[in-house]
Amino acid sequence: MNLLWVTAVAFLFILIVTLLDTWFLIRQGLQYAFALLRQKPPKDILESFVMRNVVLTTDLDLLLHMNNSRYLREGNLATCAFWARSGLSAALKTLGGYTVLSASCSRHRRPLHLLERFAIHTRVLAWDDHAFYLEQQFVNGGGFVVAVVVCRHHVMGTTPAALTTLMSQKEVESPELPEEVKHWLKYNEASSQRLRAESNLPNNAKEK
Repeated sequence: MNLLWVTAVAFLFILIVTLLDTWFLIRQGLQYAFALLRQKPPKDILESFVMRNVVLTTDLDLLLHMNNSRYLREGNLATCAFWARSGLSAALKTLGGYTVLSASCSRHRRPLHLLERFAIHTRVLAWDDHAFYLEQQFVNGGGFVVAVVVCRHHVMGTTPAALTTLMSQKEVESPELPEEVKHWLKYNEASSQRLRAESNLPNNAKEK
């Protein structure tokens, strides 16, 4: 019977590791919990949050650089921790809302190598009636910004204005978006219009 239980547990473990990205899910939970319980919340929603990491063998591509997809993956972990630390997760829960990543754009300026340390600086750039706009700078040990990721997080069930008001206990005006982000949003809109036309959808069709 003991052998049967051991075999069943081993099979279940192999199945979980095979079908799920187990280590990523564990890291995501730990980062969220650490940010929620151990780190002091910022005084300002626009304050930058810093998460530090190091390039491991599992992050490398064939050129022995950090794989491009890993930047978005690490950025996702940093975003989860940022939501928890800033109080946005709690505000979303209070107002019955949630966020969905609706667009992202990455720019790579210099590679990261094995065992190289880096930090991800996450901050809110601005918000509008429907979404928050985040910037994530990947900074190496020498202080050089090796990559930048800009994300649009669509808010569902409530509004960014309601969330920032709840978090700050007062009405907060959004900063103006940087010019490069405005150009990026124009590209997104132009892309949406082309895809609607190709799919024979009306221009007023809803899209996150």
